[in-house]
Amino acid sequence: MPKMVKDPTKPRGKMSSYAYFVQTCRQEHKKKHPDASVNFAEFSKKCSERWKTMSPKEKGKFEDMAKLDKVRYEKEMRNYIPPKGHKKKRFKDPNAPKRPPSAFFLFCADFRPKVKGECPGLTIGDTAKKLGEMWNGSSAENKQPYEKKAAKLKEKYDKDIICYRTKGKVDPESAATAAAEDEEEEEEDEEEGDEEEEDDEDDE
Repeated sequence: MPKMVKDPTKPRGKMSSYAYFVQTCRQEHKKKHPDASVNFAEFSKKCSERWKTMSPKEKGKFEDMAKLDKVRYEKEMRNYIPPKGHKKKRFKDPNAPKRPPSAFFLFCADFRPKVKGECPGLTIGDTAKKLGEMWNGSSAENKQPYEKKAAKLKEKYDKDIICYRTKGKVDPESAATAAAEDEEEEEEDEEEGDEEEEDDEDDE
């Protein structure tokens, strides 16, 4: 399968604090040994070992650089329009209200531990299938509490989204929920940033 050609106008992926540290190490190495070739695997290992022994204060400047780059990236992505045929990654504002879970999702949150406890060997897909069967087999009476809770959450979401669109912010409780739910996505974005940094190294 051919690799998709990179869009030269696409904003550069944001760099993690560790990526900035490695970049600094590379610049220092080039200054000290301008003509020496670098064994990338060995160099990466040394950087990793050095990073682990650094104090929070020493890491601080790289974390500040990463925060600034994140602001730059988010600003550029808001204005980025991909060429035809390229997919734009949907930008998510961490302060935006999160869509509320459905009645089924709330049901799954309650019964997933039980299913995992009874059948510890089940895969994620099989667990979801089992939960789906349990939901479909539940009576309307048993589903009602979840449907009521989902309706209340949906009502709150509708109010929050109106507030967000008019003022650009939500109440602190919703913002905290948004931040917690976005943690995994942040990690994924950082990995993407690191991958793009590695691609740039290959192009050098």
